[in-house]
Amino acid sequence: MNSDYGVTPIGTVRSCFPDKFGVPRQPFLCPHARGEVVLSSPWNTEEAFRGIEDFSHVWISFLFHQVPADQAPSALVRPPRLGGNTRVGVFASRSPFRPNRLGLSLVRNQGLTRRHGELCLAISEIDLVDGTPVLDIKPFLPWCDAPEAATGAWASEPPAATLPVRFSPQAEHRLQQIQWDYPELRDLIREVLNQDPRPAYHRDDPERRYALRLYDLDVHWLVANGTCVVERLEKA
Repeated sequence: MNSDYGVTPIGTVRSCFPDKFGVPRQPFLCPHARGEVVLSSPWNTEEAFRGIEDFSHVWISFLFHQVPADQAPSALVRPPRLGGNTRVGVFASRSPFRPNRLGLSLVRNQGLTRRHGELCLAISEIDLVDGTPVLDIKPFLPWCDAPEAATGAWASEPPAATLPVRFSPQAEHRLQQIQWDYPELRDLIREVLNQDPRPAYHRDDPERRYALRLYDLDVHWLVANGTCVVERLEKA
């Protein structure tokens, strides 16, 4: 079989998620998660996107670039949704550790913009880390992409938001100071932490503190008595 199938990215994601820790495990879990696809030549032209404004959502085909290219994928993986212990086949999962490192994400189309000479497709409700190479963009077609009879086995329903979130006085004060620069930050923090991004094997350690990065801010938090407490926000 011919294995010489070269692909060239058509653009790169600029995302509110600089690091993979805290990135939602699927799109639509964080409505305030925003980003854009910065298009590369020769696809940084409005002609290539003529008519896309008529579609509410688009598919993003991308490369899991933070998975090492020389890391051999396993036939079995352990989805976090199943607690990190049950194994399923890699092709019965959405694990990033897969042959060819290919990913597929459905995002909300927020329209084309041109800024500083760059043509960008604005997107929201994303689960994409900053710097993700984009291989293709296609419109979402509800009549064939969301069949009524579809079933999703152990992932047929969205995961429940498990962690209530509150902000310390220090974090509240900082949010007030920067609200004009980050108008949706409070909602984004709440949506990300509601999903409990902690690794399953850390959840029995009540003393552990965490930090995740959103935009250029480090969000410091812990879980105390079943509640996620945002302690402080700092410039990265």
